[in-house]
Amino acid sequence: MNSIFRSDLASAPCMLGDQNPDIIQRDSATAETALLNGLSRVFGIRLSDRQNSPESRFLSDLTRLFHQRRVEQETNLEKHDEPWANVYLIQYGILRLYREAPGGKVAIHHFFSEGDLVWPVFGRTRTVRNTLCLTSTSAATLWVANFAEFRSAIQAHGDGLWPRFALALTEELAELTSMREFRKHTMPASDRYQLLIDEYPELVKRVPDNQLASWLGVVPATFSRLKTGAQRPDNS
Repeated sequence: MNSIFRSDLASAPCMLGDQNPDIIQRDSATAETALLNGLSRVFGIRLSDRQNSPESRFLSDLTRLFHQRRVEQETNLEKHDEPWANVYLIQYGILRLYREAPGGKVAIHHFFSEGDLVWPVFGRTRTVRNTLCLTSTSAATLWVANFAEFRSAIQAHGDGLWPRFALALTEELAELTSMREFRKHTMPASDRYQLLIDEYPELVKRVPDNQLASWLGVVPATFSRLKTGAQRPDNS
């Protein structure tokens, strides 16, 4: 019976040692490759082996602007009353976009996660009249570039490229925000909580309850009751 565990008879990869010649060793992707793949997804560009294609030159120009930055949880990246200076591509982690009242009350507008590009979409955000804040909800690995240089690099590849890029992402963010506000005014909290679970299951697992409560538009005690009710076996 024990003979089936003899190493010389094992053929499945999971039974082989790390240095066994039958196992194909693959190099891990470099950080620069992760950046290139992230930017290609954001701009809808299919990566090509042609290094001199317009798309490859465009992505190459952008990648030179970014540097990698790792931040801890609750690191302030952009603050209100200060011009928003950078653009962020999230390799790993969650960031939250919010406003904070003088009394300390916070209104969370959006969460960004892996693969998202975060930048100051509104002109006012780029001035000292900025009212938006950006903070890491979790520890995060980010690619960071100066926003002015980022925009200039895109504009250099065509007069109409920046307006098309900016409009698409601005419309997406505006649509998500307006839909959430509509739901706050037209749907009970229990229905909004169920939609949160259905549409953002990963956020529910990774974001603190008090932040999800603010995003949902309820106080933490109400959010706790909604969460408890949803976890009951019979919630009909």
